[in-house]
Amino acid sequence: MQTLDWIVLISTLLLIVIYGTYQSRGSKNVQDFLKGGNTSKWYTIGLSVMATQASAITFLSTPGQAFNDGMGFVQFYFGLPIAMVVICMVFIPLYHRLKVYTAYEFLENRFDLKTRTLTAILFLIQRGLAAGITIFAPAIILSAVLGWNLLLLNVIIGVLVIIYTVSGGTKAVNVTQKHQMIVIFTGMIIAFCLIIDKLPEGITFSKALDIAGASGKMEVLDFSFDFNNRYTVWSGLIGGTFLMLSYFGTDQSQVQRYLSGKSLKEMQIGMMFNGLLKVPMQFFILLVGVMVFVFYQFNEAPVNFNPTATDVVLNSQYAQDYKTLQEKQHDIFVMKKATITEFSNTNGKVNPEVIAKYNAQSDALRAEARTLIEKAGDSQNIKVESNDKDYVFLNFILNNLPRGLIGLLLAVILSAAMSSTASELNALASTTAMDLYKRNTSIKSDTQMVKASRYFTLLWGIIAIGVACVANLAENLIQLVNIIGSIFYGNVLGIFLLGFFFKFVKGNAVFVAGLITQVIVIALFLLNEYDIINLPFLWLNFVGCAIVIAIACLLQSIQSKNGYKTA
Repeated sequence: MQTLDWIVLISTLLLIVIYGTYQSRGSKNVQDFLKGGNTSKWYTIGLSVMATQASAITFLSTPGQAFNDGMGFVQFYFGLPIAMVVICMVFIPLYHRLKVYTAYEFLENRFDLKTRTLTAILFLIQRGLAAGITIFAPAIILSAVLGWNLLLLNVIIGVLVIIYTVSGGTKAVNVTQKHQMIVIFTGMIIAFCLIIDKLPEGITFSKALDIAGASGKMEVLDFSFDFNNRYTVWSGLIGGTFLMLSYFGTDQSQVQRYLSGKSLKEMQIGMMFNGLLKVPMQFFILLVGVMVFVFYQFNEAPVNFNPTATDVVLNSQYAQDYKTLQEKQHDIFVMKKATITEFSNTNGKVNPEVIAKYNAQSDALRAEARTLIEKAGDSQNIKVESNDKDYVFLNFILNNLPRGLIGLLLAVILSAAMSSTASELNALASTTAMDLYKRNTSIKSDTQMVKASRYFTLLWGIIAIGVACVANLAENLIQLVNIIGSIFYGNVLGIFLLGFFFKFVKGNAVFVAGLITQVIVIALFLLNEYDIINLPFLWLNFVGCAIVIAIACLLQSIQSKNGYKTA
């Protein structure tokens, strides 16, 4: 990085922090601090919701996902618009009418305090860990590629977020996220245009799409019912809808975004705006990754995009084997480039199967390279990431973009990390303050609650930084967070659905069912881990929801039949 990149990066991040702190100054009461004074317009809500979901890893991993597997990942989001309609019709009107600060307040109104407390604690466990990962995930990648100190990066990202989140609460988060999304969109559009510009003369965008299509990267829709294929139209419409209902309807980090709306209509329009824009946004980010793939059909790519992994293997006993793979990769690149150039010049008269053959050979070499990297790491007792898809886009940025724009794209990545982390800290503080602290103490005044909320924000910020700093001590922690989310999300969603649609079910039955379900889901996960059953963790969302509803209905029926008093 050059001086200009540092100026762009630092000034962009500092301006966002300073602006957010300034605009949200004067949050004197709980209404202002936790709900932004209910002043957010629909576009602020929509962009804030998108910024919360789109963490830094989205802008690092998604292009890499498309580079490796093509556009099919976009199907994962097909259920989002459906979920937004349901949330606008069911969840938001209820929350707005009850004037709740957190989603879990509704559960006390519908059931009892212990049910509210249970769901709040379940949220705090899984989202508290996730807050650390939203810091750690980009930090470890930036550290590996740029050589920056990992612990220092964790602290910098965390402290920047804490400054404006503690200062201004929800309003600060919403204001900064709006500008962070502008930075993100601007950076990604510029990157896309520069990728197209860097393609060889005569390779238009249309021809680039043809090349990507011939390489199997433009297969967007998969209507098969193959359960071994994670991303299909049906998994997106069915599983995606279910997952998005859980996330946007019951996760306080999202609920708090639209609870800050100026009116019911502003909240609903903001969520529908998110539902309509999110799928095209993900499509565009994936398309950026596909264009990076096309770029590397004319410019030689490394066997592995993680420079740290390459250094490890080249300084090991496997160095010569790795260099042999690099030579083979070069030979394949030369032949494939000639074939693709001919394909482009003859308007597709070359058989795409020839291109597919070269891509398969290249993929096989990359797989061999990952194996060598893992062996090299084990031989030196070094923990190294061999899967390089998260490094593809960042590697392209650092090696091919003009000075200044590198700083802007790094600002995009760090802005995304900050926006997600800010939402999580804000939600964690709100849930702790309103669902646990206020509800179980004699503290009542606005001044005391605002002070407590600030302290809880600071506390969760320190915890998040701590999780980020020790994250490298755990195996595959990013996947672990997804697993933990799946373990808890289904149970919590089921409890909410019981509150919405099963009017005969009372608090005692729901609370007991929630406890039993959580034990069952954890047991199912462990049984799968030990290969006793085959139940991928993504299915735990559905299983948990179904089990808690079934058990609660059964318990309520037994209680009613036996004439037991119910809460």
